[in-house]
Formats: sequence, structure tokens, C-alpha cells
Amino acid sequence: MSSWLDKLRAGHVLVIDGATGTELRRRGAPWGDATWSGLAGHARHDLLVQIHRDYVAAGAEVITTNTFGTTRFVLDAAGHGAKFAAVNRGALAAAKEARKETGADVAIAGAISCLPPRFDAAAYPELAQERAAYGELAELFAAEGADLVALEMLQDTRHAALACEAAGACGLPFWLGVSCRLGPDGKTLVAFDYPETRLEQVLDTLLAYGPTVVNVMHSPPSVVARALELVRARWNGFVGVYPEIRSSEALAPAAFAALAEQWIDAGARLIGGCCGTSPEHIRALDALVAER
Repeated sequence: MSSWLDKLRAGHVLVIDGATGTELRRRGAPWGDATWSGLAGHARHDLLVQIHRDYVAAGAEVITTNTFGTTRFVLDAAGHGAKFAAVNRGALAAAKEARKETGADVAIAGAISCLPPRFDAAAYPELAQERAAYGELAELFAAEGADLVALEMLQDTRHAALACEAAGACGLPFWLGVSCRLGPDGKTLVAFDYPETRLEQVLDTLLAYGPTVVNVMHSPPSVVARALELVRARWNGFVGVYPEIRSSEALAPAAFAALAEQWIDAGARLIGGCCGTSPEHIRALDALVAER
């Protein structure tokens, strides 16, 4: 099997998967907890495997584990800390099952975010506990056979730096995923959930950790081109894009692919989707890449 990194080095535009959390919700998985889609996917392992299979069938060459909200401190705050190993190993197993069943040349990215407990930025644990939690999840991915770590929704210089430190120490290559939107002034790119933090500040801190790919992800499509400019002014390596379309910029698959062509022209070599995207959006991206 060709590695995802070999494909990038050969000049290939890599198609990754789309949303898992919003797709679980759309397909009726149980919801209502503070772990985003973590416990929903754990409760419906069969459905999670099917979603991964659908993305592979649509053309995804990398699928991402359903672990955005499953660090130990997030699970602890939701009253499910004892399920840490079962939830995370189960999520990785679901991706492996989909890969085996399809027989496709697909890489598995273990997702880690800096999601705060109960979505409350004031509820992060003390520094040593938080650092240990990111390391624990990254090491689980390395030990259990993930191909890489995908850091997602990095938006600050403290918590995100701890996640980068953990990813860099686990022995797997890692993606740095930053999320942004327009600030209150309508001009400045700021962190998606922290408008007081400029995107440049996040990049200038986190690029020093040496990621393999830098992604603009979970960001509105309308800001992606500008965000790519900021990244490429600071970074000479591979860049990617997987925006969200749930909040205010819902896009049909064809319109999504048309924007993706512009991002590819601007240097993106990894293309996919985040919240609100579906296998149909990924199928449109795969067709675009095949045409090019």
C-alpha cells in the first residue's frame, strides 16, 4: 500500500473524509452529551463503521477517528472517564474495520482536539493533567496502529501547544489543524471560538512544533483563501483544507468542489470536509481530483 505521505510527495492531491459527528447525528445516533460525537459513535459502533465505509467508497484516502471529544479530561467531566480505553480503542477499531472491509488503500488519522470539558473554556484541568491527557491519547493511537495524528480545531497558544507537544512525542507524523473566522471588525482572521486571538498568533506559536501538514479546517469556506495565504507566508510544507459548512455557509457538493478547485490552485494538497459535509461532498471532491 502506498502511504499517504508518499502520495503527497509525488504531487498527488489527497482526498480525506468529511464530517463524522454531524453525520452520526444526521443518521440518528444518540446525542446529548458533552463529548461531541464520542459517546454517540461508541453507542452505535455499527453506524460509525458504515460512515467510514461510505467515505472510503466516496473516494477518501484518509479517514479520521471519531475521537474529537474523547480525551480523558473531557470524558471525566462528562462522567465517563472509566470508558476512556473502550471509547478510543473502539473508535480506532471502527476505522480499521471499514478499511479491512473495503480493502482500500486508506490511511487512518487519530483525531485529537483541545475541546474543553463541557465546552467551557474555564473548565480545563491543571496543566500537568491536560498535558498527560493529550499524551495518553496520542500514545494510544501510536500503540494501536493509527497511521498519523490529526490535531483539530487548534485555536490558541497554550492548550494547542500542549497537544502539539504530545503529537510530536508519540512517534507518528501529525497534522496541525487551525480553525478561524472573521473577527468583530469583519476584516481580521481570528480563532474560531476566541475572537481575541488572531490567527497569526496561533500559527507563529504552533508551526515551531514541526507538523507534516498544516490544515485550515473547521473554518467557514469564505475565509479559507485568506487563511491559506497566512499559512503559506509562514510555512513551506504541505497545506490542506477541510472547512465546515454547518454554521452559515451550507453548500451543495458541486459548489463545495468548485471552491475546492480554487484552494487547490492556491496550493492545498489535502482536501476534505468538516462539520456539515457528507459522503456526497467527498465524492464531488474525488471527481474533481480525478479530472485534474
